[in-house]
Amino acid sequence: MDYGYIRVAAATPKVRVADCTYNAQEIKRLIAEAESKQVQVICFPELCITGSTCGDLLTQPLLLEKATEALFDIVRHTSDMDLVAIIGTPLLYRDNLFNAAAVIHKGKITGLIPKRHLSDHHAACESRWFTSGAYFNETGCTFENQRYREVTADTATPPICANQLFTIGRLKFAIEINEDMRAPIPPSAIHCQHGANVIFNLSSHNTLVGWHQQLQQHIALQSDRCACGYVYTSSGYGESTTDQVFDGAAFIYENGELLAEGKRFELESQLLISEIDLDVLSHKRLSERLYATNTGNDKPYIETVLSPSPMKEEIIPTRFIDPTPFIPKGALLDQRCGEILNIQTSGLCKRLEHTRCQCAVVGISGGLDSTLALLVCVHAFDKLKRSRKEIIGITMPGFGTTGRTYNNAIALMKSLGVTIREISIKEACLQHFSDIGHNADLHDVTYENSQARERTQILMDVANQMNGLVIGTGDLSELALGWATYNGDHMSMYGVNGGIPKTLIQHLVAWIADNLLDKDSADTLHDIIATPISPELVPADEQGKIKQKTEDLVGPYELHDFFLYHFMKHGSRPRKIYLLATLAFATKYEKEVIKKWLTTFFRRFFNQQFKRSCLPDGPKVGSISLSPRGDWKMPSDANSTAWLTECDEL
Repeated sequence: MDYGYIRVAAATPKVRVADCTYNAQEIKRLIAEAESKQVQVICFPELCITGSTCGDLLTQPLLLEKATEALFDIVRHTSDMDLVAIIGTPLLYRDNLFNAAAVIHKGKITGLIPKRHLSDHHAACESRWFTSGAYFNETGCTFENQRYREVTADTATPPICANQLFTIGRLKFAIEINEDMRAPIPPSAIHCQHGANVIFNLSSHNTLVGWHQQLQQHIALQSDRCACGYVYTSSGYGESTTDQVFDGAAFIYENGELLAEGKRFELESQLLISEIDLDVLSHKRLSERLYATNTGNDKPYIETVLSPSPMKEEIIPTRFIDPTPFIPKGALLDQRCGEILNIQTSGLCKRLEHTRCQCAVVGISGGLDSTLALLVCVHAFDKLKRSRKEIIGITMPGFGTTGRTYNNAIALMKSLGVTIREISIKEACLQHFSDIGHNADLHDVTYENSQARERTQILMDVANQMNGLVIGTGDLSELALGWATYNGDHMSMYGVNGGIPKTLIQHLVAWIADNLLDKDSADTLHDIIATPISPELVPADEQGKIKQKTEDLVGPYELHDFFLYHFMKHGSRPRKIYLLATLAFATKYEKEVIKKWLTTFFRRFFNQQFKRSCLPDGPKVGSISLSPRGDWKMPSDANSTAWLTECDEL
């Protein structure tokens, strides 16, 4: 089954300067190792056949002859292999020497790509030896070498052209060499406008203090801008250290994200392998519409289809699959939490000033979502230099309210200094049950939703009474699942949490507790985080503990957030999400459990769209939003058959 992955490798061979025979042997060894690991395309550094630091030896006919022999030796070596190898080599053509990349497949050179931008910066003086390939963009240039025909028995000769694309199934790759990447308009940008989805960069840049970080930033930005995979490899150990040192940097990026990084300053050859997800790249290009083919460049391109395709039937990713994709890692988590809070706060400040409301009204349950909404209100009122007493926190005990959540709600409001109101909904709900003829002992959906709607009515009416604004508490995960009572907790006057998934809310509340609040408030917040997630709409158990746990009913939020991320961010289909989930949660959930909740996710996501179609306003926080006015325009009666059928077939 094709899951959209291609397996690529960045090779950094140990070299001997000007020893082409040794270098070819090491290249062939790495190619064989990559082939055994089902690598489909392997890329080697710039001028790796000779070594990039040969200097004026590059003008010696003997070295160029040995380089050609070594290249042909590598070509013969691949005759029975499926993978594609990209090799850096000097190329003599019509008395001009090019710094070139040779694309080799099944015992043939399928293309020769000359470097365009030659570096003469500081120690580099490439124009001393090489001719720029920018002048050889004519598709008619071909490699005229009788020896090549003898070695390959190939009557056709490979083109020499900087504008070349190579297609293997869904993969369409192109090449740039070292400094090409740093040009004002890099060749990779033009390649991607012509349809390339993966770029291979053959480099030989000496390392300097701070250079490694600059390089990472540059590659990350380029792969993100071009919505492409980017495979980079540079010369390493064995290059001349007369004046410079080469660290053997190697990276594999996908859409701005680092998938794999090689070790620097290794004394032996290394092979960096990972998988690039073509589905991710395709979905970004499809959804953002910034990558129109051929835009801004009308120069001719040569496209070579490599056949038979070396694409494997089934490539299972070996790369790390993050089980919590919404949660930043390390120090970035602190930075993101502060940024999220500021986005929520700024949105609420604007809405309060625009409506000229005298207060904010928030229902406080002692749960995570209402806690975050209250914290946002406090932050906003502090920023506006308004009294926290203008925040009206209303706790509304019902049939399922436990002592733990009630006490936490009261304690939090007291420590934050907001106005506290307590309005029980029990009598009102019992009267309502009597009015509509419902048995109060029947704890069905009517029993539950009546409480949610009663609470919303109280909040709305108090807001009218006090000229206030009802602040919504529902989060992104609940919106995706439709886990809200229609016209109950589903409704508010401004929803501050609608762009934040449940798994991230836990970390956000913890960050606020640890960084912005006093000890009493922080202690309460940490107990709220530790409380099981529940709507508390059915009575507690005999010990007074929460009986109705959301994740027992609808599924673990960490799974649903994982499903939501890959469905929305990358447009992944059920079988792809299932594969990724089984890898990410291999030690935590059985495959049947993942399948069960994945089916639940898609069933609820489609069936509950009508709730999202009339959401209150609220700030978009991250790259995923379900607002019907912005990021997600889906008909409420869209059919889910295709998605559920694929779930059934897993």
